[in-house]
Amino acid sequence: MPNIEEKSQVVSEIKEKFQQSSGVVLADYRGLTVAQVTQLRAQLRQAGVEYKVLKNTLVRRAAQEVGVEGLESYLEGPTALAFSNDPVAPAKILLDFAKANKLKSFAIKAGVLEGKVIGPDGVKNLADLPSREVLLAMVLRGMQAPLAGMANVLQGPIRKMGYALEEVRKLKEAQ
Repeated sequence: MPNIEEKSQVVSEIKEKFQQSSGVVLADYRGLTVAQVTQLRAQLRQAGVEYKVLKNTLVRRAAQEVGVEGLESYLEGPTALAFSNDPVAPAKILLDFAKANKLKSFAIKAGVLEGKVIGPDGVKNLADLPSREVLLAMVLRGMQAPLAGMANVLQGPIRKMGYALEEVRKLKEAQ
């Protein structure tokens, strides 16, 4: 049984993870085999997501100290937490893993997005979002389109001048 010092150290580590992560997903991991857990951890690690099974009481205390309110009701039964700087990655990976392995007992309990608690439906909606890189590419494409259009419009008079000069050249040759 860990003593109070060890527990407070674990609580401070959890607090630090909450503060450093922009996205945290809580999952009920019941029904996973050891091989599936190993596979899931590998997928999460590849995406830069830290996956930990933690005691609910310690998570509850850390969440209260950080100021995350409303998480207590989700901290029942076995709970695994996935911490990430990308708020979409843990939700997407966990849900895709559950679908791919046809897991019925594995369930998303809740999520914490930028310090605010979201329910399982919110986590599912979050997983449907494109990744950060895709969203940035979409924004850049949106910014680039008007510039490309403007360049095309500005080239129009120059192009027309070229056509006119070509016609003049043809007329001069015909004479």
